[in-house]
Amino acid sequence: MTIRVLIADDQVMIRDGLAALLSSDPEIEVVGQAGNGREAVDLARELVPDVVVMDIRMPEMDGLAATAELVGDASEEDSKAPKVLVLTTFDLDEYVYEALGAGASGFLLKDAPAADLVQGVRVVASGDALLAPSITRRLISDFARRRRHERPSPAASAALTPRERDVLRLIARGMSNAEIAAELVLAEQTVKTHVGHVLTKLGLRDRTQAVVFAYENGLVGD
Repeated sequence: MTIRVLIADDQVMIRDGLAALLSSDPEIEVVGQAGNGREAVDLARELVPDVVVMDIRMPEMDGLAATAELVGDASEEDSKAPKVLVLTTFDLDEYVYEALGAGASGFLLKDAPAADLVQGVRVVASGDALLAPSITRRLISDFARRRRHERPSPAASAALTPRERDVLRLIARGMSNAEIAAELVLAEQTVKTHVGHVLTKLGLRDRTQAVVFAYENGLVGD
């Protein structure tokens, strides 16, 4: 299945370069380009891409505000919000916090190898979370601590079965469904079912929120 991508960046040369790179993959189609956050939101609603590759610093509306608005669309009836892969030159903790808080599914630096961007689009399109290698466990743990006031009640995690808790721990370690299946000696489809149950029971939007939940509730390494 073709992955439809919208690129949002205020620099034309960067947009064109990203478009050429992503279009070289036969399973990715670049359906549009936006020069600022407001244009990205409007085009995403019109074109309904699967993934938006979003810069942070843009005029009119920055990428973080645009991400929050797009992800918020998912709560509206009959509205399908795209996955957002934040792509930036700035390796700053606060941007990571804000990107995750806004609902981004991934965060990648512009100095990453070209292959990482293509793979990143594939990862977030499939529903997985993606963080640049420089984003450490400490950073995610700190992000979770900052938002303890938003944490679900203890009863939420108690609703998980032992196997679902195992799956959640491995999601938090950045494993894909295939890697989790190998680790737990399960069929990949079974893992996918467990992931769906985890998200539903905990009221989480995606795997990125699951990672934060796991750290926030001390499920990693317990």
